[in-house]
Amino acid sequence: MIFTDSGIILLRQDFREADRIVSLYTKEHGRINVRLPGVARSVGKLKALSEPFVCADYRIYIRRGGTIGTVTGGKINQVFPHIRQDLKKLALAFHFCELLYRMTPLHQPSPGKFDLLLHALQAVEKGPAHSSFQAAFTLRLMMLAGFGLDHPVLNISAEFWQQMHQAPFEQLDFSLPEDLLALAKCNTICHRFLSQYLTYPLHTQHSFTLQEDWEAISDEKTMPDRHELIAQPSH
Repeated sequence: MIFTDSGIILLRQDFREADRIVSLYTKEHGRINVRLPGVARSVGKLKALSEPFVCADYRIYIRRGGTIGTVTGGKINQVFPHIRQDLKKLALAFHFCELLYRMTPLHQPSPGKFDLLLHALQAVEKGPAHSSFQAAFTLRLMMLAGFGLDHPVLNISAEFWQQMHQAPFEQLDFSLPEDLLALAKCNTICHRFLSQYLTYPLHTQHSFTLQEDWEAISDEKTMPDRHELIAQPSH
């Protein structure tokens, strides 16, 4: 079978002498593993298509009964050069990719997840990497994966909750004390969910959050039981 699909590279690994195996999140086929032959050679034509979080239209061949496809060509759409020049943006982009990889089974298409990752990378590419991006991405991915919370908890306002789930990433720049407190609460929700859902910690977990602020200004007596924070499947 040969098909073409838009995809974003989540992870990559060198294979044999000159090949790479990558985890590719595609719009129509979900997360798939594919091999890019010869990319380590100086004349490798597919090298640019094998870089982390490159967005491209990939032409893929999968033999009958096979589990790993082979990339035979493609057209690059976006490479996000500004992300690659900024260490904080780079770490955040890797975090998005690993989180999507860890929360998405193979061969389960979800155009919504593809769009979420693409829009998040585009926002990081165009402007500052705000501390809210990590929590917003996680909360939205939780919803798409069926683990979202239908209603806000920890006394987070409905308006702020809606912003974190629906507003463009570029608009998630908060400075008011009440917004920073709500953001810290969102980070707590995400942290507790991932601690329960993932069998081992993320390799790219990094402090882009205001977790320390929340711990410093919150009263432990106001914290609900941990089970109230663990999202249950919404569908």
